[in-house]
Amino acid sequence: MLTYPAFAAAALAEIAGCFAFWAWLRLDRSPLWLVPGMASLALFAYLLTLVESEAAGRAYAAYGGIYVVAAILWLWGFEGHRPDRWDVIGGLICLLGSGLIIFAPRGS
Repeated sequence: MLTYPAFAAAALAEIAGCFAFWAWLRLDRSPLWLVPGMASLALFAYLLTLVESEAAGRAYAAYGGIYVVAAILWLWGFEGHRPDRWDVIGGLICLLGSGLIIFAPRGS
């Protein structure tokens, strides 16, 4: 199943792209950070098209849970802020919701 690897790669691309804008506007980095940031955001959009789903909105909704967990991991790994128990609990709830959206039996 390509869904979770595509979601994980999309989350990394989206967070990296958004962080490039954050770095430029909030951390006083060069506007050149926007070039890889925009490329990363374009990659993010492409990666979401690889997810098997009959509806884009459902794929995006399920992706949201993966994004939340990826953002918490970014917080820890790239920004050096260890997640607290509320971050972990919230991330687990989001993963549960994502799994429910992806794997729920659907009638035709």
